Parts: sequence; C-alpha cells; structure tokens
Amino acid sequence: MKISTAEKQQLTDIRNKIDAIDGQIQNLIAQRAECAQEVANIKTQGGQVEAVFYRPEREAQVLRKVKERNNSLLSDDTMMRLFREIMSACLALEQPLRVAYLGPEGSYSHASVLKQFGSFAHPYAVSSIEDVFKSVENGEVSYGLVPVENSSEGVVKQTQNCLINTPLKVSGEVELAIHHCLLSKNNKLENIHKIVAHTQALGQCENWLKNNMPWVVTESVNSNALAAQMAREDDSLGAIASEQAAQLYELQVIESHIEDQADNTTKFWVLGTEETEISGDDKTAFVLALPNKSGSLMGVLDSLASRNISMQRIISLPSTDIKWDYLFFINIEGHQNEKLVEEALTEIKQKTSFFKLLGSFPTSPMT
Repeated sequence: MKISTAEKQQLTDIRNKIDAIDGQIQNLIAQRAECAQEVANIKTQGGQVEAVFYRPEREAQVLRKVKERNNSLLSDDTMMRLFREIMSACLALEQPLRVAYLGPEGSYSHASVLKQFGSFAHPYAVSSIEDVFKSVENGEVSYGLVPVENSSEGVVKQTQNCLINTPLKVSGEVELAIHHCLLSKNNKLENIHKIVAHTQALGQCENWLKNNMPWVVTESVNSNALAAQMAREDDSLGAIASEQAAQLYELQVIESHIEDQADNTTKFWVLGTEETEISGDDKTAFVLALPNKSGSLMGVLDSLASRNISMQRIISLPSTDIKWDYLFFINIEGHQNEKLVEEALTEIKQKTSFFKLLGSFPTSPMT
C-alpha cells in the first residue's frame, strides 16, 4: 500500500512527538532514580549503617495509585508492570535484592520472583522449598519466595510444614497464572515413555495425561524446570513445564495449555526477616491448634465475627508432631497492628493450644 506525501508528513509529525515524549519520560525516570539514591543516603546515614530498602507496603501503595490514576489505552495490569520495572531498577540502585526460589531457572517460582520484584532483582535458585527457607534464615539472600497454594491442587504441604518452625515473616504475596506445556526433544507423543514434573503439576494435568497419553508412567521431581533439564538429556522423557522453560532448555512444545482447569493459578508468599507495616489493604496469616473440646473452632471464629473481620481462608492439615491432631492455617483481612485485628489475635491466642503469627502483608494489586 502506497503512502501519500501528506500521510508521510503525518507519520513524521507523530514520530517527532513520540521522540519528544520519550525524552520527557527518560528525564523523569532519571529524576526518580536520583530520589531513590537520596532515600538510600538518608536510610544509611551516608553508608555508615545497615538499612532495609525494600518496603512491600510502600510498593503496594505506589502500584495502587498507578492503578487508580490509569485512564489510558493501556490496561491497569500493563501500566502496573511498567512501574514495577521502574521501581525494580531504582531499588537496585539502593540495594540489589537477592531472592531465593525453587529452581532451577525457568521454573514457575522463578517467574513469580520476576513478577513480584522485577527483572532487576537477583534470583537465586535452590533445589528445594526447605532450602528457600534456609537461605533466608542464614542470610544468604534478602528474601525467599515459595508456593503456598494452587487453585486446583490445594496447599503445598512442604511450604506449610516449613512455616510452622521458621522465624521468618510472610511479607508479601503474588499470584501467577499457570499454563502447562508438554515439552520434549521428541516431536511425537507416542515416542514419549515417561512424564516428569513436580507433584502439583502432575495433579493439575492428570486428566489430560489420562485422555491423551494413557500409556506413560509419571515421575515426581522437585520442580518443573528440573523436569525440563531432564528431558533435555533424554528424548524418551516428556516434561510438564512452561514455554519459558522450553526456550531456556531448547525443547519442543508438543502441546500447550494441558492443565485440566483453564484458570489454574498458584499463590506464592514472600518470606523475609522484617515485619511489614500497614499499607491500607492488608492480610494477616496465622496458624493454630485447638484443644480437643466442643466449640473450640467456633470460639476462634466468634473472635473474628464479633469485630466484623473477614476470614479469607482456613485450611486444616494433620500435625506432624501429634498423632490425630490438626493445625489450622487461617488468613484474615487487616493488619496485625490495626486495633481490632490486634484485639482479635490476642483473644484467639487464649483459646488455642498452639498459636503462631505468620505475618501481615499487603494485598497484591497486580493480577
């Protein structure tokens, strides 16, 4: 299609306008970076003291304002992701963040680190969920990120068990849409004899595997990215993992979107050593055990209901210490330092045989 002289001039004018806007954007980002450096100097008193730079509540507040202000052709989520990257770059000037996750590179946990902290964070891959906790506890990293719950397979028990004994605090959350692919060096289903994946991924794709590959055996491994690594070395294997893992490990995507539920989502928690301050839209997580008597759980619920505190999640899991005893993992709306929540938690402690506050953290504005 031929463009007229008038149309060429219009394009030139628009491109010149874009160039001018780009210059303004660049100058403003530079000013923001200078402000971030000033914050670092104040917090460290000119580099003489240690300081905490990453404030989950502050970042949540910034992203909520971005969402509220947005009145553009770009979606709220797209606009927040752009600002997420700007904040990540500015934070890296103050303090590069090292974040532990269940590796290797290319896992869904790796993707959740980038979504929560941006691409200027330094992901640190470890081989197990337990090692994520240990890395933060030992000071090897600033934060850890662990899967907590999947919308179709339920809780991640390794994470829940580690939360019982760790001194770490839950300081943030991130949700990640999970779309599984079947990856292999092979390009034909019939040549694949075994499927390797994380236990949760195998469960999330169980029906698809039964209907499309009834002959294969399955093997659980520590992560889907590890499964992709294994498939790279053995063309009789198929791995359940992401498209990113396929690119990273040079595998073919045999089938896409093989998860049984289209809205398959996994929730991850950020683990740190510092408590998070009030952001204005927060959640509080705790775990408890109850005495073996009638109405004990109702008593806990009454402490919340009488103060109009909404309970968002309650999950029971068998205790690993006492036979036939159960632990209840509970999430509520509000922050532990808010008056009504503080009152409710104090009252609940008196009604339990075991109580542990896991942390308060901002509700993520990003979907």
